[in-house]
Amino acid sequence: MEQITRILNEITTITLEIETKYPEIYKFLEEDTATLPFKEHPKINSKVLLNYLESLKQLLLHHRETHLIN
Repeated sequence: MEQITRILNEITTITLEIETKYPEIYKFLEEDTATLPFKEHPKINSKVLLNYLESLKQLLLHHRETHLIN
């Protein structure tokens, strides 16, 4: 349970960062296939959450690399 809490905290932190610093990509989070379950009662576990966290990190990294001028 402690691991899930840590992952959820990271998801919350990165989502808030995207929302506040990169609103142009925040609107796409609801449409992310990682958030759209294909089953009526999907199983959510640490592996699923880690995959979602990784997708958020990759989204943010890709946006920084391709859209921002340093």
